[in-house]
Amino acid sequence: MKNTLKYSLAMRKNPFHPEEPQKAYASLQLNGVLDIRALAKHMANHNSIYTEGTILGIITDMCHCVKEAITEGNAIELGDLGRFTPSITSEGTLSGRDAEGNPLTAMEMFTEDNIKQVNVNYELGAGLDFKREDFDFEYTTTRKAQAAAKKAQKKGEDSASWGDDTSDEDGD
Repeated sequence: MKNTLKYSLAMRKNPFHPEEPQKAYASLQLNGVLDIRALAKHMANHNSIYTEGTILGIITDMCHCVKEAITEGNAIELGDLGRFTPSITSEGTLSGRDAEGNPLTAMEMFTEDNIKQVNVNYELGAGLDFKREDFDFEYTTTRKAQAAAKKAQKKGEDSASWGDDTSDEDGD
């Protein structure tokens, strides 16, 4: 059985070609967010021999251990869940001169100060290989339109207005 994902439409410009006209794009409408406790409860309700508390403890400990292992420079392979790999973002350097005016290569000019950020890249595992054909899709209005309709309905109005802006920048 396929699950159904709800989507709304939003008009957006292509940031790489802003001179082109706006196009309609689909934006996924989330049903909610499961925090770590809700995920543990969900897992415990799937005929697990482990309690919600045990699962929560395991996930929490795993998060701490994953962070520790990544700070030690390791990639983490979690089978069907996926792979977490640390990476860094740096500012490039050009060749230049030292304080005495001696020429230096770009490599010699580079210092640790050029490293700006540590990132963690995530790659889906085989167990999370989502395919388009795994889902059905249902069109719905944007969250902004839903909120306006709800507000109008509570006021006893027959129609709602949320302005003349037809785009939804948030994708909601």
